[in-house]
Amino acid sequence: MNLSNLTPAKGSTKNQGKRLGRGQGSGKGGTSARGHKGAQSRSGYSAKRGFEGGQMPLQRRVPKFGFKNINRVEYKGINLDVLQQLIEKKALSTIAPADLIAAGLVSKNDRIKILGRGELKAKAAVTAHAFSATAKAAIEAAGGSATTL
Repeated sequence: MNLSNLTPAKGSTKNQGKRLGRGQGSGKGGTSARGHKGAQSRSGYSAKRGFEGGQMPLQRRVPKFGFKNINRVEYKGINLDVLQQLIEKKALSTIAPADLIAAGLVSKNDRIKILGRGELKAKAAVTAHAFSATAKAAIEAAGGSATTL
């Protein structure tokens, strides 16, 4: 084997077919298979995104609905079972947002809401931006305190 007999793998290359716009003898001269007149026959044509040939595009046929409340406050939910695991793992008696950030459960700009899934066995002073009613009751039932920031 040498450079003179190298060929592409079988089936990896395709014949390009007829060359367009190279005279009438090629069978694709004249309009170069673009038809007659119109934007698509011109050089530099590119369809606008969503253009449907003049038909009203789907984007404009479908009605707008809903709205985005700019005053909405998003909370990152942390459940009691997650807090219990954190207490067992790190032997904590107080849980503040800094502890949750250090554990990688929330980022520093997140607002934290403690939710009531699972159960809290350990006594802990928990500080967060918000608490669900069941979570607050469970924390206080375990002998801890729930402080809202």
